Amino acid sequence: MKTKAVMMVAAAVALIGISGVAIAQRDPAYAAARAEGLVGEQPDGYLGIVGAATPALRTLVNSINIQRKAAYTQKAQASGATVEQMAFTSGCNLIAQTASGEKYKTPEGVWKTRTAAAPERAPACV
Repeated sequence: MKTKAVMMVAAAVALIGISGVAIAQRDPAYAAARAEGLVGEQPDGYLGIVGAATPALRTLVNSINIQRKAAYTQKAQASGATVEQMAFTSGCNLIAQTASGEKYKTPEGVWKTRTAAAPERAPACV
């Protein structure tokens, strides 16, 4: 039963990851903030601000995170998982999908810049 739930969550998150990334890539402000290292992926599945936040950057990140939470909530209801499980699994995938030069937060809470090596992720990430 547990394996089935994990597989359902993983499949749903794959769909969220694709749609969430596609939506975010349409926003030039998001793309610029990501390229400049002003924002990064967090283990909890939400976008974080790296360093000082301007009001415009805070608004951008809040908007994206609201969209992500709505997607996590919808997928959690459909799969029988919790919103937190969906967000965590998505965070694992989004960090794994970062490109070299992009920021991500380690499980210890430290912002790092992605290199060619695999990013540091929580041991529970599959």
